[in-house]
Parts: sequence; structure tokens; C-alpha cells
Amino acid sequence: MDLTVIAYVIYLFVSIGLTIWVARTLSRNGRVFLSDVLHGDEKLADAVNQLLVVGFYLVNLGFVALYLTGDDSIGSARGVFEALSTKLGVVLLVLGAMHLGNVYVLSRIRRRGVMEREQQPPVPPQGWVAPTTAV
Repeated sequence: MDLTVIAYVIYLFVSIGLTIWVARTLSRNGRVFLSDVLHGDEKLADAVNQLLVVGFYLVNLGFVALYLTGDDSIGSARGVFEALSTKLGVVLLVLGAMHLGNVYVLSRIRRRGVMEREQQPPVPPQGWVAPTTAV
């Protein structure tokens, strides 16, 4: 078997595994933020969380597939490691950027929800007092 094909297979297994691990981590921990933002509506939080995970998979696996091709053929074991380190390094950077983007969006959504809750008075008004006329 050609060393280039071996490098491709290793790249796919590691990249897909990393993508699945990061997506599950984001899903598990992002659900807490979404539940808080959506005022405890668990069904809606789960639905939004699932939509975010699907989008994460589509973007990352699409990038992994597009980045699979290489310009050079690999002729030695050293070439396999060099090609893998380059490809996996870029995939890790993209996963990290996507992770930071998701955390940023979730924190912005959460901050907006907290601000909306703080704008409402803690106790509703008890009554109305007519203005007094100055004498």
C-alpha cells in the first residue's frame, strides 16, 4: 500500500475522532448555557443544542474532507509524519477556532438573557399613587 494512502487513512481517523470529541464536549457543556438563556426550557435548549452540533459537524467534516488532498506523494515514514503533523495541526486550529466561536456565541446569548432578566423589576408594582398638587 502506498504511504500517501496510509497517511490519508490515519488523517481521516484522527480528524474525525477529534471532531466527534469536540462536538460532544460542546454539546454537553453548551446545553447548560442554552438552558440558562432559554429560562429553563429544556426541550428548546436541547433542540437548539442539536442544531448547533449538526452545524459544527457539517463545517468541520467538510473542512476535513476538503483538506484531505495533498500536493506531494509521500515516499518515507518521515514524510508520513510531516504530512500528518501539517494536516492535523491545521484541523486542530480550525476545531479550536470553531470551539472559540461557539463559546463566544453562547456567552453573548447568555449575556443578553441575563440583561433581559435584570431589566424586569423583582417585584411588580403594588399600586398607583396620584401626583400631589403643589400649594
